[in-house]
Amino acid sequence: MSTFFKLSFVFIPLLFVVGFYCIIITHNLIRTLIGLELITKAVTLLLVVVGFATDHIALMQSYIITLIIIEVVVISVAAGIVINVAKKTGSLDARNLRTMKG
Repeated sequence: MSTFFKLSFVFIPLLFVVGFYCIIITHNLIRTLIGLELITKAVTLLLVVVGFATDHIALMQSYIITLIIIEVVVISVAAGIVINVAKKTGSLDARNLRTMKG
């Protein structure tokens, strides 16, 4: 087993867990977006490893490009929502979203 696979078996789950922890524990909306980014990067790295292991590199490259495009759209829309929430409430605390109306 190569060093690449050994590192990927440690790094990818660690990256996913850190991103999931960042989403679940924090109340800051920016940190939540960073956690979402970390999870999508872990999935991207997992697709790279799977493509390398199964010799379907071209197929995985097309999946990764599609994932990156979807990720950019989701993060940009979410960042726009976070900016508008910050303007309306004056803070980035997710607990303030419960008090918003309309």
